[in-house]
Amino acid sequence: MVIDSQPRQALVRRVTGLARSTPGRLSLIVVVLVVASLASGWLTTWSVNRQERALEDLATRSEPLAHAAQEVYRALQDADATAASAFLSGGLEPSQLRERYEADIAQAQAALSVATASSPDLTATLAAQLPVYTGLIETARTNNRQGFPVGAAYLREASGLMRTQLLPAAQELYQAETDRVARAQDEASFPWGSVGVALALVIALVLTQRYLTRKTNRLLNVGLLVATGAAGLSLLWVTTVSVLVMNDVADSRAASDEVDVLAQARIATLTARGEETLTLVARGAGQTYEKNFVEVSQRLEGLLDQAVKLDDTEAAAEAMRQFRQWQQVHQRIREADDAGQYNDAVALIGNPYFDSLDQALVRGISEARQDFSDEVAVARVSLSGTAVGVLVLAVIGAAGAAMGLWQRLKEYR
Repeated sequence: MVIDSQPRQALVRRVTGLARSTPGRLSLIVVVLVVASLASGWLTTWSVNRQERALEDLATRSEPLAHAAQEVYRALQDADATAASAFLSGGLEPSQLRERYEADIAQAQAALSVATASSPDLTATLAAQLPVYTGLIETARTNNRQGFPVGAAYLREASGLMRTQLLPAAQELYQAETDRVARAQDEASFPWGSVGVALALVIALVLTQRYLTRKTNRLLNVGLLVATGAAGLSLLWVTTVSVLVMNDVADSRAASDEVDVLAQARIATLTARGEETLTLVARGAGQTYEKNFVEVSQRLEGLLDQAVKLDDTEAAAEAMRQFRQWQQVHQRIREADDAGQYNDAVALIGNPYFDSLDQALVRGISEARQDFSDEVAVARVSLSGTAVGVLVLAVIGAAGAAMGLWQRLKEYR
């Protein structure tokens, strides 16, 4: 069966002729402009909603989870250092050290329960090994109260479990949550794609008006003028808001970097405290612990120096001052211990500089977290209403383009 090609060729000629005619071109332009206006509005709205979701995640999920992960690490590290300090007292440990240890374990468990909701795989090791650790500490405590030397062995075993399993797992959890914060900040960055499309739409509307002016000798087209104004206002709105959000996110990133440095400094402080204490617990066989103390102290000094450069408040500077004082007392501890004056060395380890250093770091972390929250809150306020406004302007732009070109099309009837 042969299909007559003449009707098909006639249809092609008709369509081609229509496309070459001014009414045909105007019809094509109006379709393109309406679709482009609506598409630009949808893309911009999607980008704004994406930014809003990222900022909401930063405020209500990512940053709180990162802090919870940091608290898991800090509480575990402090519990281990406190348990070792309590062990030095011999017999019944001081009540304040016992209470601090129990508070650390409770805080670690509470923070762990928060982090488990988002990262159950990363918290599995912590959930399984934390009861084992506390059991070893209780065994060491019981033997120490009865004067049995085996208590020190249980303490070292508990500390080994903390260092080889619990703390690495806590570090992995903290890194994962910190990375989540960074990803959310990246998602709230400047929407280059949607801004580029909006700019292209404005240019297309301007070129369309120039085309109509040449074809009709009419300077202005009200519909297209409205469409151009709506598209231009949308572009200006989104660009301005996005720049403000980008600056706020950059400031929040600086605050989160500061929190990270201070948190690492606090963890290093607790690590050094544990090494210092275990050196005395080992009674002359703690060279490895002392070597670790020196290495951690050097890292801590670098972190504090970095924190001083990042932090324009007094907290970091105060932490550095307390660190210097603590190092001087540590030197006296080592001199007393090396000279066989063990009790004098144990007495010196109760100096206030460690606690003062820790408190300064806590204050610095709290201030930096508040700065972070403030910047995210300001960014969220800046975006408020933008998505709805852009969508409304996109509809106005599409309607204006359609009406403006429809007026010209009617003239060809």
